[in-house]
Amino acid sequence: MIVQRMSFDLIPFATADELAREVAAGWLVQIEAAAASNKPHLAALSGGRIAVKLFGCFVEQARTRKTPLANAHFFWADERCVPPDDAESNYRMARELLFEPLRISEDHIHRVKGEREPERAAAEAEEDIRRYAALNQEGQPVLQLVLLGMGEDGHVASLFPGEPEALQSSKAVYRAVRNSPKPPPNRVTLGYPAIAAADHVWVVVSGAGKEKALRESVIVSGRTPLARVLHLRHATKVFSDIGI
Repeated sequence: MIVQRMSFDLIPFATADELAREVAAGWLVQIEAAAASNKPHLAALSGGRIAVKLFGCFVEQARTRKTPLANAHFFWADERCVPPDDAESNYRMARELLFEPLRISEDHIHRVKGEREPERAAAEAEEDIRRYAALNQEGQPVLQLVLLGMGEDGHVASLFPGEPEALQSSKAVYRAVRNSPKPPPNRVTLGYPAIAAADHVWVVVSGAGKEKALRESVIVSGRTPLARVLHLRHATKVFSDIGI
């Protein structure tokens, strides 16, 4: 059953495995449709525990379906400011679990250079994404898909609760995050306007301890970062194995 609330779909699953399989299948359908139309598919990835299952399902199904991936480009919703071989690196996870198994071309992998100072890394990532994505009327690059997780506090990407309104409203495509409430302290994240501009935003919510944040995020008065994303967009999918 799909529950309509505000301007998003809340899609429940019994287990994390079922959730990961469904999201991977839907993502592959998007990539195949883009390939059939000879169009690029630009996706922004996130990390987190559920990404391990998601990437595994994506690889397995892509091989089974023989999905053409030459049109797919991979960006990041956020990255930790660590070297690319660090265990905390979102890029490293994707490289080991997704890119290497599928032999994704290096020139289709657009990593955020977490080894740099966050402001420089953000500026370089924004310059890179603008070379590939069409821009909307507000000058934001339009990705075909942004994949987000959600933390126990309702944060998405590296957009955390408690930010000043001026920072939340920043038009920067990527911006630096310093003194993050969750380690490591320095990060780079897509901003809210760039997430809102995407054709599709899928939020994958899995794991214990997130029930309260998810409940708050899906009500009209919600004030979590996820709630802000839902209010900014006309349609978002929230996939969850959490009963609320």
